[in-house]
Amino acid sequence: MSKCEQCIVREFSSLKALTKEELLKLSDCKTSHIIKKGEVIFEEGENVNGIFCIKDGICKLTKLSANGKDHIVKLVTKGELLGQRSMISDEPVNLSAVALEDMQVCFIPKSDVMGYFDKNNQFSMNVMKTICGDLKEADDHMVNLAQKTVKERLAETLLYLHDSFGKNEDESLRIQLSRDELASIIGTATESCIRLLSDFKKLGLIELSGKKIVLQDIAKLKKVAE
Repeated sequence: MSKCEQCIVREFSSLKALTKEELLKLSDCKTSHIIKKGEVIFEEGENVNGIFCIKDGICKLTKLSANGKDHIVKLVTKGELLGQRSMISDEPVNLSAVALEDMQVCFIPKSDVMGYFDKNNQFSMNVMKTICGDLKEADDHMVNLAQKTVKERLAETLLYLHDSFGKNEDESLRIQLSRDELASIIGTATESCIRLLSDFKKLGLIELSGKKIVLQDIAKLKKVAE
């Protein structure tokens, strides 16, 4: 994999504030990894002791609920960093990260990252802004769960997958989630999710083919999500 100062992905994360000299030092201490689809990057409760920079691919962040089921909290793609909160708070990670497709990630040890907090104020500010953004997303998600119907949340999630991750050549959503995973994101039972998808298909909003979902009427989906 490329050196940190040559990596365009860093422009999307807190690392963009680091100087060329700092990036060169970072390159010497990072390790690069290929993560296969379905493999775990880290598990909830684990001491990661560093951050993961996603160079390519998408993963899901999950939280184990009281009933033993994994709840998908967020989908993360290239350019984002994993483990910033736990690194700063000096705690084990409170989420698990699992690859939804083959990924390239770089791991940077905590001991090599923390020094930049004292030396580079803009880097510190970028990390804080990212964590604040995550908190805002969590607040918005809680409000959605409390105030929106499952039907509205499903429409909103399908639009989010379309807008954030794009589609394949056959027009299907690029991210192909199982019905269990989709139900986990919107906070409902798998059976309810399957029934709603069938309803959306009958209304001409989407087309289904196995795990593939094609959005056929985005304008109407937006109205449902409101």
